[in-house]
Amino acid sequence: MNWRIAQLAPGDDFPPVSQALPALSPFPGLLAAGGRLDAATLERAYRRGIFPWFGPGEPILWWSTDPRMVLQPQCLRVTRSLKQSARRLLRNPAVRLRIDTAFPSVMQQCGAQRAASGTWITPEMLRAYTALHARGLAHSFELWEHDTLKAGLYGVCIGRMFYGESMFTTIADGSKTLLMALCGFCLRNDIALIDCQQQTAFLAQMGAGPIPRTDFIHRVEQATQRPPVPSWQYDESTFLTDCAHWL
Repeated sequence: MNWRIAQLAPGDDFPPVSQALPALSPFPGLLAAGGRLDAATLERAYRRGIFPWFGPGEPILWWSTDPRMVLQPQCLRVTRSLKQSARRLLRNPAVRLRIDTAFPSVMQQCGAQRAASGTWITPEMLRAYTALHARGLAHSFELWEHDTLKAGLYGVCIGRMFYGESMFTTIADGSKTLLMALCGFCLRNDIALIDCQQQTAFLAQMGAGPIPRTDFIHRVEQATQRPPVPSWQYDESTFLTDCAHWL
């Protein structure tokens, strides 16, 4: 079968997500190639349930997978061992959780941890998402020990919809503890869904599950129309409150 996708010139609109390649194709969910990778295009893509994903030397590739892996914050699965790890981290006076103080560094370290197997976090991606961060639409959750960044995750938030992108850690359960904090933050700010994009065993272990793309797009359309989160300021008491739901 001759599978075809849309070829975009800079400034072209995205085709309907229903035109993405189907499950039995070589690249399920691939919607389009080309176009422009900048903050405005990223925002337009996320509002439609579309995300970029491509490697070094490849054209810009845009995806809308079906089904879509999502995590409802209240469904985060926290094991007994993860609770113990998180408590140890929280008891360490040198450990601090921060938001949006080192967004580019979080992206760079996410890419560095995946460099051996190939990473999509190219310099082009870094520039585009850093510009989106400057618009207040991309955010990083960070775990620091003294002045060293030990773990991080980043994603996009439009209205009351959060799209998770990547995470890294250099300490045991660091990124999972940040995921706890993110889910607590989402519950506190009435964010009902975290997009996880791809189905993986790790995400399933943490409580995520697939939903049909039609349902996902409907949820996205509703959530992105809502007012944005009023504040991304964070302090230690907020961290404890957000994690207390599971501890």
